[in-house]
Amino acid sequence: EVQLVESGGGLVQPGGSLRLSCGASGFTFSTYAMNWVRQAPGKGLEWVSSISRRGISTDYADSVKGRFTISRDNTKNTLYLQMNSLKPEDTAVYYCAKSPVNLTRPPRGQGTQVTVSS
Repeated sequence: EVQLVESGGGLVQPGGSLRLSCGASGFTFSTYAMNWVRQAPGKGLEWVSSISRRGISTDYADSVKGRFTISRDNTKNTLYLQMNSLKPEDTAVYYCAKSPVNLTRPPRGQGTQVTVSS
């Protein structure tokens, strides 16, 4: 069974940083591109970032480009998201997801809450 366990969220002031992690099991992690998606209060799922199977290629939503960095460690079956210069509009529950991402279906994991507020 596919399991994705997100962690690392919390409350941070604007301009602060957080590093999210996602532990994967139940599938061959290194053979899938991976993604981070988020859901802000009262809104639908939004794609944030993706990374290729070996971590060579990355892509970002315009709203986070230059502030967030996605990475992965295939030896640890773990996906990361380094978030810097956080803004209140980054407040959301963050989820990791295998590719292809389906933004119309609930994510598998429980997500991790990120709250950016002074």
